[in-house]
Amino acid sequence: MPLEFEFERPILELEKRLRDLQSLSEEGHIDLSREINAIASKIEAMKIDIFKNLEPWQVAQIARHPQRPNTLDYINILCGDTFVEIHGDREFHDDPAIVSGFGIIEGRAVALIGHQKGHDTNENLFRNFGMPQPEGFRKAQRLLRLAEKFKKPIIAFIDTPGAFPGIGAEERGQCEAIAHNIMLMARIKVPVLCFVIGEGGSGGALAIGVGDRVFMLENSVYSVISPEGCAAILWKDASKAKDAAKAMRIVSSDLMSLGVIDGILREPIGGAHHDYEFAATSVRETISTHLPVLQAMTQNDLLERRYKKFRSMGKFKISPEIEDA
Repeated sequence: MPLEFEFERPILELEKRLRDLQSLSEEGHIDLSREINAIASKIEAMKIDIFKNLEPWQVAQIARHPQRPNTLDYINILCGDTFVEIHGDREFHDDPAIVSGFGIIEGRAVALIGHQKGHDTNENLFRNFGMPQPEGFRKAQRLLRLAEKFKKPIIAFIDTPGAFPGIGAEERGQCEAIAHNIMLMARIKVPVLCFVIGEGGSGGALAIGVGDRVFMLENSVYSVISPEGCAAILWKDASKAKDAAKAMRIVSSDLMSLGVIDGILREPIGGAHHDYEFAATSVRETISTHLPVLQAMTQNDLLERRYKKFRSMGKFKISPEIEDA
């Protein structure tokens, strides 16, 4: 995958030089191994340096990369041909922006659900850019109830700019559908693992994000609103998205320190779009580590811990002036 972000330009230039030297060495039968190895080492060192010091807006760009693995990519790697998808909400129609079904991961039968973006324009149009409508969330409710009925743990993949804000979606009860999902996930009597694999935006993300454990891939973002939306509201200028991204603390390290998530999953250098298998292995290992622990809990303990987890989020201080009053 060609590098394309502005902050990757120095790497791009070195990689071009490396390819030129390799071609010259092969075509001219010249031993340039020392020069080639030196540039290759410099490229690796530069990648490590750049990607360890990304700004929040740069992380958001990686999270939105069109070739970043999406829900079906992870499901295909983790479940293979065991995945059986369910369609439709039994009320209106099937929403392709939400994928749901059952599969087997490492010998465990699980229910899977996630937002689905596309890798190209046509697929994104079909999937509505991963922005669900009410029927998508109600399809998710079908999956959640089936998982509870058959006592199967739930794996949720979060990757959406937000719920679709169209008039039709509002007319069909977008807010109610999201609220119902949140309530249902809070009370579901089976373990829930959530993974923010790209862009976790607004209520559209939280609608399938109430889990016993919530994890983020290191180059993903999670927020109540997009940086552009925040900038448009606060400064009346969407071009200030870079400033908004920094102020909003949307990256995995910030959210880990705030107690919003439970862990950060490693990605290959440069982002998950460079190595799908690497990213999927991080998810698989996390499932194998945490799912047995959750499955060993009683239903009452599981629900109580989930309740306390979300109730404990957010802290406040009482200023001395108010305390003394």
